[in-house]
Amino acid sequence: MKEYRLKRGGSAVRYQDLPGEQPPLVFLHGLGCTSSFEYPAVAAQPPLRGHRAILIDLLGTGYSDRPTDFGYTVEEHAAYLFEMLVSLKLEQIVLFGHSLGGAVAICLAGLLKDRLRQLVLAESNLDPSPAGAMSRRIASQSYEAFLSRGYDDLLARARRGNPLWGATLASWLPEAAWRISSSAARGGTPSWRQQLYDLPKPKSYLFGEKTLPSEDVDVLRSHGIRVEIIPHAGHSMGLDNPAALAETIASIIADCPEET
Repeated sequence: MKEYRLKRGGSAVRYQDLPGEQPPLVFLHGLGCTSSFEYPAVAAQPPLRGHRAILIDLLGTGYSDRPTDFGYTVEEHAAYLFEMLVSLKLEQIVLFGHSLGGAVAICLAGLLKDRLRQLVLAESNLDPSPAGAMSRRIASQSYEAFLSRGYDDLLARARRGNPLWGATLASWLPEAAWRISSSAARGGTPSWRQQLYDLPKPKSYLFGEKTLPSEDVDVLRSHGIRVEIIPHAGHSMGLDNPAALAETIASIIADCPEET
């Protein structure tokens, strides 16, 4: 585990840095998750072993610091990650973002510009979170209500119904969960969907087979975005089928020659 200290405030963003000579693959996790938990099994698969892999726990989660005075919006996460990746002198970045981490990845991709090789999203947030989405359910509570009882209730339910998600949710600062959920409920300006459409880099979007059907399969393809389906997987495809996820990411990278 390594850490990067932010220039403003000094909070530490902690990450795993797995060695490799091929273009760096940066993993960003979703709501209630952590990259240090979810993506080692993906990065270690044979198709990706040659790539340097940066598995980042966002501020407020996992092994990273949990400052209570940070805003935790999607855009604020993207801003400090940009500082960090530039400081690490990363080039030709393959950026992977899952779920709400996908919205962070879209914003970060726009900041990285020529440092970005391509963007790979896995069931990313593109629009304001709809009714029924976990982020919407969290954001529908007042800040005070979520901190006083909502987070504990959510964690108890997660531990009963989805123990792996419960294990990573337990590492989240409750304020971080509420603030990024509120950001998800508001959406981006312009929308993360429009930012994705406008991004002048190769981009792909992955669905878990078990979450289909989705009208976005055809919509995204109509905007020139490569769509792939991960078999035998639902929303948490990094846990459900890490081998197939790694194989798909490797295929996407192979089809996108390195810029010179």
